[in-house]
Amino acid sequence: MNRVFDSSGPEGKVRGTPQQIIDKYNQLARDAQLANDRVATENFQQHAEHYLRLLGEAQREQEARREEQERQNRERQAERDRERLERQEREAAAAAASAAPQDPAEAPQPDVLDMGAGDDSGLVETPESKPKKTTSSTRKPRSTSSSSTRSKSTSSKSTASKTSTSKSTKAKEADAEAPAASPTAEDGSKEAAE
Repeated sequence: MNRVFDSSGPEGKVRGTPQQIIDKYNQLARDAQLANDRVATENFQQHAEHYLRLLGEAQREQEARREEQERQNRERQAERDRERLERQEREAAAAAASAAPQDPAEAPQPDVLDMGAGDDSGLVETPESKPKKTTSSTRKPRSTSSSSTRSKSTSSKSTASKTSTSKSTKAKEADAEAPAASPTAEDGSKEAAE
């Protein structure tokens, strides 16, 4: 305790902290004892004892405050430790939940719409998905002679177009082979010229 006291004793005023006042009164008590003054010795010892009690009480109060403060610090530290542990557990659980693959059965499922038993599946119909039309294999019967001449002329036209188509195809093939053959022919002509 660092508080300064003013003590009015038999020898006058003594000023200082409780410990300094105690030391001063003890010194005065020894001096009085050496002087064979038992009354002054007892008086100085009583003054020293009084300040010794004040110092003891102040130290007990100070110790109680220190213990209370330490207890509060321990409680705060324990609370911080609990909060830190809970936060770490939450973070670990969140990390485990995000890292671990989820069971698809536990995931939210979409609503299933019952479209009925009809063929309408809700998809767009494309030409490929349309059912093929079957043509009837029955032919029209041949009619009279005028229609037969018409069919002959039609068939002769189709034969002529087929022939011209095959000729043009053969001509294209010949043209494709011709450039490959021409360099060798040029080489041969060069050799002949030399």
